[in-house]
Amino acid sequence: MSPCKGDCPSFLNAGRRGYVIIAAMRRLTAVIVGLAALAAVAFPVTPEEAVANLERALKAAVTLQARFEQLHYSMSVSAPLREKGDLSLQKPDRMRWEYRDPEPKVFLYNDGVLEMYIPEDKQLTRTRVAKEALESDIFGIFLGVMSFHDAYIVEDSQFPTGATRVRQVKLTPRTEGDFSHILLEIDETTWLLRRAIFLEWAGNKREFIFTQIRTGVRLPARTFELKVPPDCEIIDDGETVRR
Repeated sequence: MSPCKGDCPSFLNAGRRGYVIIAAMRRLTAVIVGLAALAAVAFPVTPEEAVANLERALKAAVTLQARFEQLHYSMSVSAPLREKGDLSLQKPDRMRWEYRDPEPKVFLYNDGVLEMYIPEDKQLTRTRVAKEALESDIFGIFLGVMSFHDAYIVEDSQFPTGATRVRQVKLTPRTEGDFSHILLEIDETTWLLRRAIFLEWAGNKREFIFTQIRTGVRLPARTFELKVPPDCEIIDDGETVRR
């Protein structure tokens, strides 16, 4: 029942109109938010935009550190080989993959030279590698030696994951090589790489999972140096030298 008979005071009528306007604005805001959410679902970032964002994020990362887990799946073995370690990257051409579990070993890439050191074997292998040889490898992705658009056909791809806010894409090489295709999982917040799966023609595959990713970190010069014991065997481009 109206709180007053006949004509109500103007301030009461104005108050009612204000409540009606506010309620209408709230409903309109809810509709706009709902439409925006639907648009985000219906029109996600395209796969081409996702890999372009990944390229830009990696180019902007002068230095990068991350923990990694690497899994090797073989058609002849039921359980994958699982390895863990740390990755350090310094642009334009320095990278260190230090494996800590289950077997210590180091891969060091520095200005076109790849060194692999296995402490248990007391052996260091040193090889010069052209950038072109890295294009279809995890090294090439982080070093940015190629454009995804130029090297691959980029498509949507959904594969099992426990991660949220990620964009998954499939890369099919435009030129036939070691892998039939590559699956990437990209963080939609940072646009950095979370997972990479390389599938070989024979059915084997390699998977890399990256966590605790940090960019713009200070890396000591010794990060990209290898110190080996005096009795270490060095295999340098096919020539064997013992220190």
